[in-house]
Amino acid sequence: MSYFAAAVVRDDSGWTAAEVNLRGATDIDEVADRLRDVDQEADVSLLFVEADDAYLVILRLDEGEDLRVFGSDSAYAEESQLGQLLVGDLKTSVTGLDGDDEPRPATSGDEENEQPAVDPEADPVGDADLLANLGISAQKLLTLCGHEGMLPADVTAEICEVLGCADEVEELREV
Repeated sequence: MSYFAAAVVRDDSGWTAAEVNLRGATDIDEVADRLRDVDQEADVSLLFVEADDAYLVILRLDEGEDLRVFGSDSAYAEESQLGQLLVGDLKTSVTGLDGDDEPRPATSGDEENEQPAVDPEADPVGDADLLANLGISAQKLLTLCGHEGMLPADVTAEICEVLGCADEVEELREV
């Protein structure tokens, strides 16, 4: 399975990006350490892992602590060793966001062909709210991941556009 792993870290001077090699990582803590190594002093560190144009995993550290993880589909854990490492321990499915945390989109009566917020074949797991204070609500993240035709790279690009680090991540892709 091929993957692209881009770290974006924010400190007082803004966002910077770096590609992260995950080969040989043995557990999620080691992946978090590699993210910390990008910038030990970062206020916010994000790692976007895109695999085979099918799966996206986002890891977040605030001031190097409190690892939070979101995976676009729990099936990634069954598809690869890296997927098992990143999302295999996540038990919290986020397909059924209840109205307590996030308002549901208004429904318009009897329309049975409404576009679901999440791809019905996907089973997103983890903390969909991990980007909320950066301008991407849980519902927005789930909608991006579930939008038909959106590849993980497209989702990453959309998120990074909102964050203000799209150019930095795009430069990594061009190398």
